[in-house]
Amino acid sequence: MLVERGLQVMNVEVVGDSYAIASNYLRKSGAMADSFATNDRLLEIIVEIFQRGEYNKIRLANKAIAQFEAQLV
Repeated sequence: MLVERGLQVMNVEVVGDSYAIASNYLRKSGAMADSFATNDRLLEIIVEIFQRGEYNKIRLANKAIAQFEAQLV
């Protein structure tokens, strides 16, 4: 599904899948609380990376995980 945001078009499926992959990993590794609530910071990271041009959900999730973990230290 494509959603217009101003002049940009965002593929919600790619962002959603990337969030699911990244949050699952971060919860299992203990870097993120085990909660069903959406982690706003992780979602912001994913959207920022997506807007810079990364559309592959696996690479998007991996980059978001690395950035999220780097901010924890």
